[in-house]
Amino acid sequence: MSTALLYGLGTALPMLVGAVVGLRYDLPRPALAGLMAFGAGAMVAAVSTELFQPAFESEGVVVAGIALMLGALVYVVADHLIENRLGPAALGWALMLGALLDGIPENTALGVSLGAEGGLVLLVAIAVGNVPEAVAGAASMRKQPSFDVRRARLLWVATAVVLVLVVVAANAAADSIQPQQIAIIQAFAGGATIAVLADSLMPEAYREGGWWVGISTAAGFLVAFALGG
Repeated sequence: MSTALLYGLGTALPMLVGAVVGLRYDLPRPALAGLMAFGAGAMVAAVSTELFQPAFESEGVVVAGIALMLGALVYVVADHLIENRLGPAALGWALMLGALLDGIPENTALGVSLGAEGGLVLLVAIAVGNVPEAVAGAASMRKQPSFDVRRARLLWVATAVVLVLVVVAANAAADSIQPQQIAIIQAFAGGATIAVLADSLMPEAYREGGWWVGISTAAGFLVAFALGG
């Protein structure tokens, strides 16, 4: 329980830091782009080594592939519905909800992974990826005419609390979940993460930083992969 709580806080606190920064400061565009790209590279390593590979090895390409594609489909559809409902004027709120949407399966996978191989790469990838999402979302909120800083803070705190509870609950239920189910959950989270990378982090990093962000992406992958080695 204590380990799961620490891991949960390890994913949520960086997001809160990013939200505070986004609500108060304007980061230089190159710095934000580099952070996004580094987080994207770390998440690529997590998807390949800690999310999809265990499912592929235990369940095969068909079952793991279906779970992966389902995770991507659920995220893409939900993200599309959020954007249509909130509109471009509420981009910040959409990004916050997006962070919650992809964070739930990721943190579920993290919670069940603690009983197996530790999930350190996944923890680093989620934590690093949460920062730029939170900075960008909070900064977009601050630009809106009806911005309420207290309400925004409460919503980000609530999001962080939910993500911590997801890790704790998933870890508590890990013993009653079959290894095959854990692998499918991990593959599903991998699909959602890939969709986040394709829809949000990588395009935004390139838009803000330009051609050089590929180097930062590779650095993020290398760091996360080395931690898992």
